[in-house]
Amino acid sequence: MSFADNLIELRKMNGFSQEELADMIGVSRQTLSKYETGESLPDIEKCRLIADAFSVTVDDLISYDKNDEDNMGYGVPPKGKHIFGLVKVGEKGQIVIPAKARKIFDIAPGDNLIVLGDEGQGIALIKEKGLLGLINSAKAKR
Repeated sequence: MSFADNLIELRKMNGFSQEELADMIGVSRQTLSKYETGESLPDIEKCRLIADAFSVTVDDLISYDKNDEDNMGYGVPPKGKHIFGLVKVGEKGQIVIPAKARKIFDIAPGDNLIVLGDEGQGIALIKEKGLLGLINSAKAKR
């Protein structure tokens, strides 16, 4: 997908008209229309304003491709949110955490992860050190 495709999808997903988004970033509706048709591209400062308006990264705004198999057809995720693709559960319940996730969350061999669950939301993993640090910080504030 292109910048123009991502811009259109994000604008519609967030319920903004071209006029509303144009006002937010300080351009005319016609200029925004040109961004969406691919007739022109915004400068880097306008890209930052657009990304901020949708709470996404500039990199994702420009280059995110929902058709990439790892993105599973989902649109541009908000900053700090990720789709890492599918993992298969092995016979003994083991999974392989995708390399991109291990890099972003600094997960290394030998790290302990805590498995949390919510029957309505699903399963989550958190690094033991991260949770213990959060707990200790909360205790210290008492």
